[in-house]
Amino acid sequence: MNKNLLLLSSSRVKTTKYLAHAKTLIKNHLTNTHAANNQTVNNQDMITEVLFIPYAGVTINYDDYTAMVQTALSDLDIKVIGIQQCACAKTAVSEATAIMVGGGNTFHLLQQLYSFDLITAIQNKVNAGTPYIGWSAGSNIAGCSIKTTNDMPIVEPKSFAALNLVNFQLNPHYTDHNPPGHNGETREQRLAEFMVVNPQTSIMAIIEGSALQLKDDRLSLLITDDVDDVGYVFKAGKKIKISSATDLNFLLDNDTEITD
Repeated sequence: MNKNLLLLSSSRVKTTKYLAHAKTLIKNHLTNTHAANNQTVNNQDMITEVLFIPYAGVTINYDDYTAMVQTALSDLDIKVIGIQQCACAKTAVSEATAIMVGGGNTFHLLQQLYSFDLITAIQNKVNAGTPYIGWSAGSNIAGCSIKTTNDMPIVEPKSFAALNLVNFQLNPHYTDHNPPGHNGETREQRLAEFMVVNPQTSIMAIIEGSALQLKDDRLSLLITDDVDDVGYVFKAGKKIKISSATDLNFLLDNDTEITD
C-alpha cells in the first residue's frame, strides 16, 4: 500500500493566519484525486474526519490546541477529533481515517508517543495507506529520528528514533539567515555537525511555506503562494538546492550519493 504523507514545514508563513497557507494542500491531500500542488479540488470523496495528535503542545493545553486546529480548518468541513478526548489512544489511531500531528516541541511529542505506546500503531496505520499530515514537530517525527529538530530537549524521550515513515531526516523551518553580530551556530552549521557523525543519512530541509508530499510512490516538494521555490538536501557534507520540479525519489534510497 502506498503511503500518503503531507509534511508541512510550518503552521504559518510570514503573517498568515494559522494553517491558512496550507488549507488547499490539506484539502487536496485528503481528497481521492491526484491534484497537483495548489490546484483546487471538489469535496467529493474527501475525508471529513481527522484524528489530531496535539502532544507537541506544551504552553497550550490539548483541548485548546485541538479547537484552534478545528477553527482553522472549519471552512473545509473537516471534523477534528483530539486524541486526548478518546477513551483509548491506540484504538483511536487504529480507527482513524486520517492522522494529523501538530507542531510544538518535538521532544515532548515523541516522549508522549512512546508513553502511550503509539509509535508502532501509527506506523502500521500509515503504512497501510491512511493519510498523515504533520507540521513542524509533526513533520519532524515522520523521519528516521528527531536528531535534526530545532527544538530544546525539555524532556527525554525513550529514544530519539521517530516514526521512520520516510528513511531520511527532516529539518522544518529551515533558514540560512545569520543575523549580523550573532555568534551562535547557524542552522547549516548544526546540520553539518549531524553529517559528520551520520554521513550516510540524508536531511531534507524545508523552508516555511513549503511541504513534502509522498503520494503514489512519488516524493515531491510543494510550494505555497509567495514563497521561494526552494528546498535543500544535505548529505555527507554536501548541500544541494532543489525545487518543486526536482524528482526527490532519490531520497528514498539511502545509498544514493548526492552531487553539488
